[in-house]
Amino acid sequence: MTPHNEAEKGDYAETVLLPGDPQRAEWMAETFLEAPRCVNRRRGALGFTGLFRGKPVSIQSTGIGVSSFLIYAHELLDFHGVKTLIRTGTCGGLSEEVALRSVVISSAVRAESDRSGQVFGMYEPAGPDPTLLTLALQKAVDLGIAWSAGLTVCSDIFYHPDGRDRFAEAQALGAVAVDMETSALYRISAHFGARALSLLNVVDHVTTGEQTDYCERQALFTDMTRLALEVAVDS
Repeated sequence: MTPHNEAEKGDYAETVLLPGDPQRAEWMAETFLEAPRCVNRRRGALGFTGLFRGKPVSIQSTGIGVSSFLIYAHELLDFHGVKTLIRTGTCGGLSEEVALRSVVISSAVRAESDRSGQVFGMYEPAGPDPTLLTLALQKAVDLGIAWSAGLTVCSDIFYHPDGRDRFAEAQALGAVAVDMETSALYRISAHFGARALSLLNVVDHVTTGEQTDYCERQALFTDMTRLALEVAVDS
């Protein structure tokens, strides 16, 4: 066991999906996995392992933001020997071409600051695993879901005094969405030699001011979860 995870070695599959919200992790496991079992309840960060199309897959919630995310990702990679991490998170849209409720595939990430998402002094940019990215792009087409792919920006602060203005530079570079974990995901996975991909559901829109209601969000995650699981078992 680790300080933040009560699962034993062998309780996690080699591929783990990473939603932030523990309720979403539970919904994903109960909705999509065969014979899911809960392997972690410590601190309310629910983790599950089950089968999808006969292959083992795990789901572990990570909380909000880089600091919380890095604790769970580190322990999965270092202690549990996980080889592939696929984030299944939420994001805010930054481009009017990205529709509310659609899925964003992060093909590159830009940290909001030089220090955002730092891992072991690793400052160089890191990105998704090329094989996972290519597979996700193809699967998204095959599944017929509404999706976009592109640069995302990763922020450490949700309630920022500068509001949407702080994203102007990233938008000028073509950033399509913002979340709070993807930079850390790609950097820590690179550090451990693991594969990673970030899939994000657009639940609000920085540019248009649109937002979804929290009560509808579980249903919104169906396409993103299907896409993540298909990538997980075929990669």
